[in-house]
This record gives sequence, structure tokens and C-alpha cells, in this order.
Amino acid sequence: MTRYYLRPTALAESPQSEEGAAIRLGGGLVYASRFALIQREAGRVVRRDLLSVRDVEARLGDWPEAVRTQWDNLRRVHPPLQLGERTIRLDQPQVMGILNVTPDSFSDGGAFMDRPEVALAHAAAMLEAGAALVDVGGESTRPGAAAVWEGDEVQRVVPVVQGLAAMGAAISVDTRRAAVMEAALAAGAHLFNDVSALRHDPRSLDLAARSGAPVVLMHAPGESEDLHANGAYADVVLDVFDWLEARRDAALAVGIARDRIVLDPGIGFGKSLADNLALLNALPLFHALGQPLLVGASRKRMIGALSNEAPADQRLGGSLTLALKAMDAGVQLHRVHDAAPTVQAARVWRGMRDAALTDFAQLPL
Repeated sequence: MTRYYLRPTALAESPQSEEGAAIRLGGGLVYASRFALIQREAGRVVRRDLLSVRDVEARLGDWPEAVRTQWDNLRRVHPPLQLGERTIRLDQPQVMGILNVTPDSFSDGGAFMDRPEVALAHAAAMLEAGAALVDVGGESTRPGAAAVWEGDEVQRVVPVVQGLAAMGAAISVDTRRAAVMEAALAAGAHLFNDVSALRHDPRSLDLAARSGAPVVLMHAPGESEDLHANGAYADVVLDVFDWLEARRDAALAVGIARDRIVLDPGIGFGKSLADNLALLNALPLFHALGQPLLVGASRKRMIGALSNEAPADQRLGGSLTLALKAMDAGVQLHRVHDAAPTVQAARVWRGMRDAALTDFAQLPL
């Protein structure tokens, strides 16, 4: 089977570039001026053509429908996510603050466990700093973490969700269990962030469709309890692209609306350091799937591997570097532990791209 991928290879600050034209990626956060059309057969790349915007537009009619669809997807403008009373615009980077209510999270395990008042104070601080939404998790999914009974997960998550709902916050719940999704939804949650991409629990797909709630579908190679297993790839970027495309299509097939699906390449899940770096450098390609993107690289193991094994709570610099890399790629949602510094970085990033603040007159036309 032959597959094609239209990968942006050069980004620009404005619609002009040295090649003469650029297109908006992901609804307008950044622009792309050059592309690689990649042809793959039997899992092996057999051809790459480097193209400008004008090259693509001139030859588009000669290419398969899949390429034309990807071209349309790259330029797709995404409507905002409506999460309760909160409207999350997707034409600018948005910060999703992490709130773990677990005893064994790799980064902040135990800090908020059985202490809903402390957890809610931390969530309030993230929201006041400018986080658009809070992602509540009651199960650690780090490598080697013990499985959690869904009843325990519900008891951890629901009181915090209720407190956040009373604040009027936009609430995401990081879970792969339908019972937790149901309980969180009843408590006031708005979005499901499923690290198994609705594969772990056979009821999840149907529940997500019936609820109408937005869902984040994240790539993880493993099945059952160990999502980090089976991390072997012929080409990690293209394999993850194909996998996310299949999960997007599975969600669409059960009736989940196109504008309610967010995709996440799953940094750190069943991936080596080289795999993670390859995915981060290829993030613009994933706009060709036509969905908003989420990246969660905050405090991940890869940062320690590149910085003398810095412990998780000393990885702010690396986390900001990866968040800015994702912003440069047009990623809309950024899942982070350190909300205030990331919001500040995002605001400065936006300022440098705001035509009202920055003079782009020196750029080539």
C-alpha cells in the first residue's frame, strides 16, 4: 500500500517568505513556506519531493486525494472549544495546567493526594496565572506505575472536579476509564484526555460520542495496562501519524464530531529519546490530520536525559524550551506543570508574531 505525507519543512513568521508565499498552519498560529511530499510503500520511504506553496498548488490536481485532503487539513481553521461557560480559542497557544491527585506521579506525586483544598488552591493559582483549563488526573501513567482501581480513581478525581466546577473553570479529566469519565462529567468536567485514545475501556468510545464532550486522543503503543510497551517503529513520525489518523477515524465512525477531537503524539509514551526528538521536530506534519494538537512534554524524562539527569522538579528550562518548540510548530494546547512561566512564555511568543507590535517590513515579499 502506498501512503503519502505532506510535511511542512520551513516555517515563517508571516504570509511572505523567501519562496514568495506561505500558508497558515493549524488555524493561523504560524506559517509554512516549504513542504516535503513523502511517498511510503510497505513501511519504507521511497521518495521525497521538496516543494514551495506554488509548487503544491500547481501540481495538486495530479496527486492522490489523500494529498489534497492533507493540503486542506494543513490550512483548516479550527473553531474554539466550548468547555462549559469557557471558550478556548484555538488561534493562539493555550496552556492546560496539570493537577495530579495521585500518590505516585513522576513529578509531583502525593503533593495533592487526599488534600482537595490544597489541590484547588494550586488549580486557582494556575488559572489566575492564565491557564485556559485544568487537567485533573487520578492515575499515574509513568512507566512501571501500578494500575488503579476505577473506584479509587473516582474518589480522587470527583471532589477536585466539583471544586473546579464551582470556580467556573474549564475542566479536563485525564483518564482512560469510562466509569471515571461518567463520574467526572456528572461532577462538572468538560473534556476527556485519554492517554489510550479511547482504546483501554470498551465503553469509552460510545460514552464519548453520547456525551458530546471533546476528547484528546493520545498516541501510546501499548495496550491493556502498559501503554509504554511495544515501542518499536519503522519510522516513528510516520507510524505515529498513521496511528493517530486511525484513532481519529474510529472516533468519527462512532459519531464523535470532527470539531470535538484533539490529537496528541504522546511524547514520552513508549518512545526513546531519539523518537521524542524526531516527533517534536516533525510536529508541523500533524496539522495534516486536520485536528487541533496537544503536546505534553513538561518535565518529561527526555529533559533529564539531555541535562545531566536533572530531577523532575528541576526541568523548568527544558520544559519551556519544548513548549516554545511546540508553539513554533503551531500546536494549540500545551499541557504543563509550570503554568505561570509557560503562560508568560506564550505571551511573549505571541508578541513577537503580532503585526501590531512587530515590524515585519524587512521580511522578503
